[in-house]
Amino acid sequence: MTIEEQIAELRAELNNAFDAAERRQIEAELQLAQADLALMLAEQDGTVEAEPPF
Repeated sequence: MTIEEQIAELRAELNNAFDAAERRQIEAELQLAQADLALMLAEQDGTVEAEPPF
């Protein structure tokens, strides 16, 4: 599963979640997946180095 597919699935789950605790958990997972995608895109652009600075 690609990160984009994971984000789409989490959004669908969020739309169908009624329990507040479940919504918070899905929102947290969605934020992490979106951050991972942003990092991957930044690494591809060369905006961020993938290697540690040391």
